[in-house]
Amino acid sequence: MMDKAGGIRGQSVCPGKYARVERERRFLLAEPPTPATVTDTRVITDRYLAGTRLRLRRADFPDGSCERKLTQKVPISRPGGVQGLITNTYLSSAEYDLLASLPAVVLSKTRFSVPPLGVDVFDGPLQGLVLAEAEFTTDEEAQSFVPPPECVAEVTNDVRFTGGRLVETPRQDLLGCLAEYGLRPE
Repeated sequence: MMDKAGGIRGQSVCPGKYARVERERRFLLAEPPTPATVTDTRVITDRYLAGTRLRLRRADFPDGSCERKLTQKVPISRPGGVQGLITNTYLSSAEYDLLASLPAVVLSKTRFSVPPLGVDVFDGPLQGLVLAEAEFTTDEEAQSFVPPPECVAEVTNDVRFTGGRLVETPRQDLLGCLAEYGLRPE
């Protein structure tokens, strides 16, 4: 909940010049998108820095370019598309390398842009998980969004499908979570 000062009650971070409200809805898909529907692709490695709310991200694009950023996410416990506050800082290669030396848990995925969705196909112990998200600028946009038919189930309010939780999810637990939604990846 926002307080009178525009901050999130109980948190020390306020939206404004640096932090912005993050609005997104998340959906499970039974399979990756078909290549004909994909407009962009990148391989993402997320390092969740131990003991913090910080994520170090490296996104590698097919043309050889790379984007590196440090993100702080301050979640709020409110159902719906508002996930909390997010702050991003873009990094040089040297800055990224220095921060990457800190203790972290890591997950990797390939993100496919399939407008209006970003579709993540996970690697490693999360293989078989296909998670789509749509981002919005207003609460009204988030509430009125009608997901495409390939979305099997909405998991926006299921914290088990947030990056910070997924990175620590053992494979057997993931398979159990997916089975609850009628999905059984190989």
